[in-house]
Amino acid sequence: MGPMQRGLSQLLGRCRRKPWAELCFCATSGERFRTYCSSTSPHPADLDPLEVHKQRLQMWFSHLPQEEKQFGGYFSPETMHVDPLILERKPEERARLLSSAFSPHSQHLSKTVEELFEPSPSWDSSRGLNVLLYGAVGTGKSTVVRKLVLDWCRGRTLGQFKLLIPFSCEDLSQLSKVSSLRDLVSRKYLQLRKHPLLSGEGDQARDILFLFNGLEKMKLDFRIGSTELCSDPNEALPPAVVVVNLLRKYLLPQASILVTTRLSAVDRVPPKYISRHAQICGFIDPDRQRAYFAKRLLQQTDDAAPKEEAQALIELLYLNLQRESQLATACFLPSYCWLTCATLHFLHFTNANAPIRTLTGIYTSFLRLNFGGEVLGMGTGAGTPIQDHHNSLMLYVVQTVGKLAFDGVTNKRMSFSEKELEQWIGGKTKTDEELRQLAMFRTDVLDFFLAPSVDSNKPSSAKLSEHEELRYVFAAPAMQEYLAALYVVLGENKSALEILSKQVSKAIGQASEDVNALLAIISKFIPLRIFTIFNLLKLVPKLFEKFTVRNQGRIGRTLATEMFRTEDSYNEDVLDQVEQNLLGVHGPHQPQKSEEHPFELYPIFMGGLLNYGNRVLLQQLGCTIQNDTVAQITKALRKYLVRELSKPQPPEELMDLLFLLYEFQNPRLTAEVLSYIRSVRLRNIRMTSLKCYVLSSVLSCTPPSYHLEVLDLSSCLLTCDMIRILLPAFRHTHHLNLQFNSLGPEPCLLLSDLLRDPKSCIKTLELCDNPILNAGAASLLEALPENQSLRHLSLMHTGLADGGAVELAQALHKHSSLEELNVAYNNIGDNAALSLVDACREHPTIHTLHLYLNPLSDVGKRSLYVRGDPSKSGRKVRVLASVTEGSDLSEDWHPILSVIIENAKSWDRERVKQQLRVFLRDLEWGRQQQPSFWKRLHFWRVERGIRETLKMLEKDQVAHVCDVCDKTPAK
Repeated sequence: MGPMQRGLSQLLGRCRRKPWAELCFCATSGERFRTYCSSTSPHPADLDPLEVHKQRLQMWFSHLPQEEKQFGGYFSPETMHVDPLILERKPEERARLLSSAFSPHSQHLSKTVEELFEPSPSWDSSRGLNVLLYGAVGTGKSTVVRKLVLDWCRGRTLGQFKLLIPFSCEDLSQLSKVSSLRDLVSRKYLQLRKHPLLSGEGDQARDILFLFNGLEKMKLDFRIGSTELCSDPNEALPPAVVVVNLLRKYLLPQASILVTTRLSAVDRVPPKYISRHAQICGFIDPDRQRAYFAKRLLQQTDDAAPKEEAQALIELLYLNLQRESQLATACFLPSYCWLTCATLHFLHFTNANAPIRTLTGIYTSFLRLNFGGEVLGMGTGAGTPIQDHHNSLMLYVVQTVGKLAFDGVTNKRMSFSEKELEQWIGGKTKTDEELRQLAMFRTDVLDFFLAPSVDSNKPSSAKLSEHEELRYVFAAPAMQEYLAALYVVLGENKSALEILSKQVSKAIGQASEDVNALLAIISKFIPLRIFTIFNLLKLVPKLFEKFTVRNQGRIGRTLATEMFRTEDSYNEDVLDQVEQNLLGVHGPHQPQKSEEHPFELYPIFMGGLLNYGNRVLLQQLGCTIQNDTVAQITKALRKYLVRELSKPQPPEELMDLLFLLYEFQNPRLTAEVLSYIRSVRLRNIRMTSLKCYVLSSVLSCTPPSYHLEVLDLSSCLLTCDMIRILLPAFRHTHHLNLQFNSLGPEPCLLLSDLLRDPKSCIKTLELCDNPILNAGAASLLEALPENQSLRHLSLMHTGLADGGAVELAQALHKHSSLEELNVAYNNIGDNAALSLVDACREHPTIHTLHLYLNPLSDVGKRSLYVRGDPSKSGRKVRVLASVTEGSDLSEDWHPILSVIIENAKSWDRERVKQQLRVFLRDLEWGRQQQPSFWKRLHFWRVERGIRETLKMLEKDQVAHVCDVCDKTPAK
């Protein structure tokens, strides 16, 4: 492998393990890679090295991470940047938790980085300024640095500096050999190798600004006895010593320095070496948060409809933030603003053209962006680098915060006291090193995940009483469920017996190898059979392996059990719950907060974490999920899911199951589970583009031979765009129910294409209560000649008029398989109805025609039954037009009344009541014509049912009017 290939492989390896905020500083391999790939650019000698430096910095810092592609690729660092609040601090001021240190309504004068480098009255002009910019994890330090570098490259800020040199402290800490300052610069930026500004001669260094990002990643020692002094930029020293001498102003004293660090490392640089302290405080006011959301959500596309939807989302978000809700507390950190925008984009702007995204993937990416590649430092000695012991920080988070989250999910608790935090996080800490590590963890990491609980009934400025205890909750409610799921999937929830048996098995397994080797030698000289008993030692590891497999199977059982909890069966589906957590619930009827929270995302995250893409990201974080573990969990999950699916499930639970299968992204498991499902009934589920995409994606995993008997999407608020997403799912369906969705003529064009599709197997199509009108019906009729699967077509209450009915009658002969046609409750008159009956009578297979609730005259009704009578036409067609047939009671009175009673509350009540009164009049006349007492009694029973329906409608109407009067304010 040549030097170029080695450089490229190193660059790709480092990019895989680093978050995007740190990629901007990985210039070692990046510069080498660009040098080899710049053959088409002008020769470096022909260009000013500073201009080359600016161009390369701009190209590298403009890079956006893979995670930003989920927003559609419309963003750049300029379009999505919102300045966080930056406050200048005094050295003696202690950094505090943002949510407790600030009030959203208080006014703060924010500083810019350029203002921090303005000379102060006490400034010594012979020395450059050292500015320390510190803040908590997620407050936007790296984003500010990236914007600063890009603005400097474009000449928009810090014009007093001719040269800006960014360094990543993480990269510097990984350099093992000594280097001079000029070597460090040329190693990162080859074009500056011999630049005179770095020579140290005269006061040329006053035009240089060094930028050290992430000081917490380096071990700096300012003691004279430990760090030698150096003023020569050509002298080779360890990187930490070079940084210390720069901050001491012993090396290039005229140069200015900007250092960024987390809260835990503020004290690593003595205050005497810092000219100005500044704290980056994120977005502590709703206006900054709203500006961030607007820049993120309004740039999805140029289409008007998505922009209107995005604007509505921003307004709902802003209302929720103004309530001083828990979301407002979390969004103090720009990182949680990013998570909120990513989740809303996933919920509202998912489409078939975008890359496949999952909710679990969003949360995994969120953690990778904030903690990717980080390790816990175990060594604190002067000569021990903090990275010598590579213990994953994220794994430690799972073992501590994840354990707390798991306890909360198990006991249905969302808030925790300080005592509980002490118990679960650092409760067994003993050594000074562990205490130091715990203090750093609590300062930098714990406050990122947990925030003080916000009581919506109290103002944020209210203080706790003596008897009240401060409680903490997860900043994002779903994060508790995610970490609890990760804790379980990684196998961390072991009992004391399991931990002990693992240790014993490991010890015996290691000892048995040595014992067997020794006995094999002895048995050559002393062939005693007693020695064979020691072979039993080999069984111990095998028994433990079986025990481990059983434990992994238990994870699958836990997932299925949590998925179908009886007490959560009739909650809203999990995607609606996620949206309500972000946008709040608006309206006159606010839900009451209960003590027990339904943790329905918990099992879905467990399934999503087994997805290969998420496991790759978790491996970069130091959390490895083995393939055999996934196989065992999947095997057990399949078994328990099939067992649960044998029971009838509410629509909300079925939607959650579909979402679980989508998050899993395992086509084989999905196909096996769906093979036990023959009907998907999602009635009254508020469908969105995402839910439609989930349903279509899940059904696409099934083989071509798979078919759904019933797909019920009635009352789901479907739109034309959603129908377009669902078309692949419709091809798997025999009975498709789309009633009560307010679909107009346009979706009928898509359904017409579906009926023409030779792969379509739809036998029943229900479009009741959709205003498709004559135009929509005409679109469907055009597909009839090319379709041979349709048996039942329902166009009840679709706005069909005489013209549409006549066209339908003329087109029926083109479809030879139709058996039942429902055009009830439309605007069809006598002549059009007679044309339909004649067409059905001549059709070879149609046996039933529904015409009730149409404006038919008495003469027209009698003519319909005469036309359908087999004695008159030679073939009988059931015509359902009224509850009577002349003076006799119709054989079909019961199905007619059942349909009317079922839909009476959703239809035009006046029209229904008018039709029921016509039925009563016909029944009364027919009853008077009957000589038999028993027939009159039968008529009277039907009349009583209709009268009760009329009373019910009038009572509901009066109650509705009373409710409106009660809600109307008095003038």
